[in-house]
Amino acid sequence: MAVGPLLCPRRTHTVFVSSACFSAQTAYYSGFRTRRVQKGIYRMKIVLAYSGGLDTSVILQWLKDTYHADIIAYAADVGQAEELKGLREKAKATGASKVVIDDLQAEFAQDFIYPMLRANAIYEGQYFLGTSIARPLIAKRMVDIAEHEGADAIAHGATGKGNDQVRFELAAAALNPAIQIIAPWRIEAYRDLFPGRKEMIAYCAQHNINVQASAKKPYSMDRNLLHISYEAGILEDPWFDAFAPKNKDMFVLTRDPADAPDRPQTVELEYLRGDCVAINGKKLSPLAVMRQLNTVAGKHGVGRVDMVENRFVGMKSRGVYETPAGTVLQFAHRQMESLTMDRETMHLRDGLIPRYAEMVYNGFWFAPERRALQALVEETQQHVTGTVRVKLYKGGLSVAGRKSPVSLYNPQIATMDADPTQAYDQNDATGFIQLNALRLKVAARVHGKA
Repeated sequence: MAVGPLLCPRRTHTVFVSSACFSAQTAYYSGFRTRRVQKGIYRMKIVLAYSGGLDTSVILQWLKDTYHADIIAYAADVGQAEELKGLREKAKATGASKVVIDDLQAEFAQDFIYPMLRANAIYEGQYFLGTSIARPLIAKRMVDIAEHEGADAIAHGATGKGNDQVRFELAAAALNPAIQIIAPWRIEAYRDLFPGRKEMIAYCAQHNINVQASAKKPYSMDRNLLHISYEAGILEDPWFDAFAPKNKDMFVLTRDPADAPDRPQTVELEYLRGDCVAINGKKLSPLAVMRQLNTVAGKHGVGRVDMVENRFVGMKSRGVYETPAGTVLQFAHRQMESLTMDRETMHLRDGLIPRYAEMVYNGFWFAPERRALQALVEETQQHVTGTVRVKLYKGGLSVAGRKSPVSLYNPQIATMDADPTQAYDQNDATGFIQLNALRLKVAARVHGKA
């Protein structure tokens, strides 16, 4: 294999690397800033999105060796629970020069999940965008850390075939257009070195990296406050029944509906300008609302979805999701809107839901069009205030009542009995129907019957 020279930032001699690696590295180095630290010695800094799993453990060591860099391992706590245990020690042992772990759960709930719920955003009618909405927050914090630490680049372990690479990098581009990004899975030399899991495990053994070298799970899993997603492995077969009783151990947030309580449970959700602010009369923060509803709805098996979705990069992908709190909140929010939102305003906003959901799914959270659409959403939510009672039972949910001090529903006008307010004259409907039928009659006379 051909080789080419590359001057390492921290060394005074030249090393030789493969031509593929050389071209990839020089492309990255061309935009990097270098910093003098001591006596003319240069050393890069890279902020890595780090989970502690096999992939990012390998990437941490590989980045350190390939770029001769200080690696700042970054983990965002967006609700992964026990997955973060021991992460700091593991990153340090793997070679990170610094480890940053942020609890972003409150910000995630208030500034990302809640605005999206106000828009009623669901991708392709089923997906509550749990993974999608977490990525811009993580990228935002990575850019902040890179700027604070004077880092040359940020790096991530997102696969070159998925959506997350797009989401991370579009967010970073919007927040700091000068930031450099290293995506190892899009570097041919990296893929040549690690064609499979076996090679990655061997690499960890060679570098004394402590990873679980047991057999791979038959699927991959990503967890945060809003949901858990499952994909790949056995789930790549769309005929595979993920909800079969034999697969019940896969799920974490939701109980199998068949095993859920035999009696329904009702919860009352109080809304203020489109946001759920209380459950059963108790005021709660957005984070506390999410946590409580995840527990309550999950107990009743609410929030499971199995779908084949269209990825932004062009392929279809099968995903299984648990979104208990998000499912209840979206349903209750819609019920509150039905009582309090003007018809034309609702229909206008509803027509934009697919577009909003696509923006989130495709990684355009910080794009000007999403911000503009969010401003419209906020205007539509000014009077979405009141209480919704929801019944949870065996994986399903139904409305058990709704009320609002600013309800637009007037039973005296809607009644089938005589209207005491005389706000609606039934005779007016004759002219209303005739005017709307006029164009249909003209077309039928010209073109024949429909």
